Amino acid sequence: MAALRRNSSGELWHSTSGSGEYLVLLHGMGSAHTAWKLITPELEKNFTVVVVDLPGHGHTPYMSGEAMDPISLAEKVSQTLSDSGIEKFHLVGNSLGGWVALELAAKYSDRVLSVTALAPAGLWLVPETRRLWRAAQGRQMAKVLHPIAPQIARFERAKKIGFELVSPEWRSLPVETCVDATIAMGKSKGYFPAWDALLGRRFDSDVSSSIPVTIVFGDSDNTLPAAFSQERSLAPHHAKWVTLSNSGHAPMWDRTSDVIALIKETAGANSGAN
Repeated sequence: MAALRRNSSGELWHSTSGSGEYLVLLHGMGSAHTAWKLITPELEKNFTVVVVDLPGHGHTPYMSGEAMDPISLAEKVSQTLSDSGIEKFHLVGNSLGGWVALELAAKYSDRVLSVTALAPAGLWLVPETRRLWRAAQGRQMAKVLHPIAPQIARFERAKKIGFELVSPEWRSLPVETCVDATIAMGKSKGYFPAWDALLGRRFDSDVSSSIPVTIVFGDSDNTLPAAFSQERSLAPHHAKWVTLSNSGHAPMWDRTSDVIALIKETAGANSGAN
């Protein structure tokens, strides 16, 4: 298969489905568009869903040296959507994608209709200054194991090792979700560039109060713990803050129906969506 290439404008890979107002889904670091499979079928009933792969993730190649900080990623997403004729849109983002969604809302208030940020990164008072060994270890493990992920993900021991810290509901996660996540992480050449671009930074942009914002964290988020990564004073002052029980760093996996309802509620506050 021919290598995927970025066009001259640096367009990100994206795909659309469904009908209605545009709803753009932005994955986290080391993830890909496949992370949204559990919620897209229901969302497609109300929205034209746009899934995007950030640089070095999923189907979007990484160009050596390109800027990977959240503001730069927001600009790349904005340009890709403009090139596709998508001018106004709702946003949903997880982890790094949640931070990017907030930056998009801050910079493009005339285009963003609403933001639902699921466990968004960047809400820490003291930014990290170096990579965390556990995150680096997870990437290296996935890089080695992703070719055999479809075989090993069916074993409970393998699921526990890979997903116990991510999800309190790891036993119930579909095998496909685990396989997709392992493959996405294993192939994510943009993982470390994105990680390094976060060092020394936090979210401190202003989001217009005209844009509905909902921030959602799981009560068992081990990736961005409440003690030092969920600083409410850094969130938009008008944001609705929701904590979901029995949920980890990927609430759309653990509390699928609740997340769908929150997305619809947030988008409905600034549109005709039901």
